[in-house]
Amino acid sequence: MKLFLDTANLAQIRRLNQMGVVDGITTNPTLVAKEPGEFEEIIAAICKEVKGDVSAEVVATDFDGMVAEAKRISTIAPNVVVKIPIIPEGLRATKAISGMGMRVNMTLVFSANQGLLAAKAGASFISPFIGRLDDIGQRGMELVEDLVKIRDNYGMKAEVLVGSIRHPQHVLEAAKVGADIATMPPEVMEKMMQHPLTDSGLKRFLDDWDRAKKSKQSVAA
Repeated sequence: MKLFLDTANLAQIRRLNQMGVVDGITTNPTLVAKEPGEFEEIIAAICKEVKGDVSAEVVATDFDGMVAEAKRISTIAPNVVVKIPIIPEGLRATKAISGMGMRVNMTLVFSANQGLLAAKAGASFISPFIGRLDDIGQRGMELVEDLVKIRDNYGMKAEVLVGSIRHPQHVLEAAKVGADIATMPPEVMEKMMQHPLTDSGLKRFLDDWDRAKKSKQSVAA
């Protein structure tokens, strides 16, 4: 499974990318608005840092506006993916721009029916938002399971990109059910690296090493 970061903060992206664990980036208008600079500059800098897919979202909600934005966004870098919301005009725009050779990440998917329509319209990625479903008392991972099953049943080309991830368990569950991609805030990826037994084990190794060195120095003296 590929692991993406859900952020537009270049410093966070660069730090984690240097570890070799970042396959791509997803952004949205909220994340981009938090960062200094113009939209195109921010996306271009991210695309230069990360060689994998980088999703950049349109803000128009009408067909003509989305298509115009998609054309502009797609020129920023070769690895840009145009992110479009799953609304009727978004489906229409997805059909049009995917036909022009642009890849689409269809976002704000909250039902398997929406995901199926996104795939039919030509989306390259389907983004179910599982954390927001959990927030309202639904089991978000059930949506991922449904989309993976539909993908496998019919050999859909669209990849299931799990979004709105809140904790490492979401990542693990998405991997176990066969999602293609999980995108997460940087802090979630950092938590994936942590375990108290790793910390205590490393401390013991280093303490033993220090004691051994001091013992050898004492004998040599």
